[in-house]
Amino acid sequence: MSALDSLRSLSPQQRSTVIAAYLGWTLDAFDFFILVFVLKYIAEEFHTDVPAVSVAIFLTLAMRALGALIFGLAADRFGRRVTLMADVLLYSIFEFLTGFSTGLTMFLILRALFGIAMGGEWGVGASLTMETVPEESRGIVSGILQAGYPSGYLLASILFFLLFPIIGWRGMFMVGALPALLVLYIRRNVQESPAFVQRRATPQRPFVTVLRENIPLFLWAVLLMTAFNFFSHGTQDLYPTFLQTQRQYDSYTVGAIAIVYNIGAMIGGLFFGALSQRIGRRRAIVIASVLAIPVAPLWVYAPGPVLLAVGAFLMQFFVQGAWGIVPVHLNELSPDEVRGTFPGFAYQLGNLLASGNATIQAGLAAHWNGDYAFALLIVLVIVAAVVALFSGFGFEKKDIRFGGKGTEEPQSAIPI
Repeated sequence: MSALDSLRSLSPQQRSTVIAAYLGWTLDAFDFFILVFVLKYIAEEFHTDVPAVSVAIFLTLAMRALGALIFGLAADRFGRRVTLMADVLLYSIFEFLTGFSTGLTMFLILRALFGIAMGGEWGVGASLTMETVPEESRGIVSGILQAGYPSGYLLASILFFLLFPIIGWRGMFMVGALPALLVLYIRRNVQESPAFVQRRATPQRPFVTVLRENIPLFLWAVLLMTAFNFFSHGTQDLYPTFLQTQRQYDSYTVGAIAIVYNIGAMIGGLFFGALSQRIGRRRAIVIASVLAIPVAPLWVYAPGPVLLAVGAFLMQFFVQGAWGIVPVHLNELSPDEVRGTFPGFAYQLGNLLASGNATIQAGLAAHWNGDYAFALLIVLVIVAAVVALFSGFGFEKKDIRFGGKGTEEPQSAIPI
């Protein structure tokens, strides 16, 4: 069955769940990526520098692990649907309040609170969706879900391109309250995960108990997601700052390039997500991550905005192509009884370990006399190789049926 055929076979309820989870992650990412476009302007208003403001990115990413644990445990106990609604509402509120920050300290506190709420969305939405759609649809649906991340970045790019000169950085954060409207759609159109409903009638063991039985898998997942988060944030968070400060491009040029590379990211997530349904999760991740390396020089050293946009398109095609497999991969590997918590917590712990990326890259660029290009390049090459190695020699449980005991041993260390 082709990817399009598998999508056509989804029931109206399954489609509504996919749409809700996709929009949840899109709008979550939209709220996050507003910040990366306005680091310079916030620094100017608060009379500080970009590395100091970039601490907000660190705090957001670091606090996502706490949010994944809190909302994941709630999802495993109370259900995915109601937890997802609460999560979306909270991250919208904190985003709106950010626009009223009176100084750097208040700004950093609100971004930390936003990070807690942001951290819950991915794991809860992904588990709800993967437990709802059929096995043969998981690859392409995984690509759709993860495409929400660059879709949110794209929306932030368009907002910056069109409205930043009018509304400023505060207005951009206030627009970020719009995702709260998604709660109404979820309440009306989305039902609870069938796998969760099936398990609710049976006693569930504590998360810590299940985790102890799966320590090697969990540690590997956390390390893999650490590399993945360096891979993603290392190519995204400071790229607009690189274009603004080192290349001296105005907001319209930066916004236009960002639009181009986020289109590449969405296409890549869909392509490699669907490809993973045919060739396997690990093999598809390895291909995407390795192919990102030869694109790197064009991505940061191209002589003009057009070629930079081409390089950025290709870079995000491969980076988010690898990421397009993550939702299905982690959910298939997760024990059934803790699927609301396990994937998101592993993902966000990886985020925690990689949360210093923006500060590290900004510091490296400052050390090299403002050379953001080399700071971006060196991180990309290293982490792309690490993602390929961890994935290629890791675990896989492609197409496992959800709803069993969740204690089956995953395949591991099988040649790709």
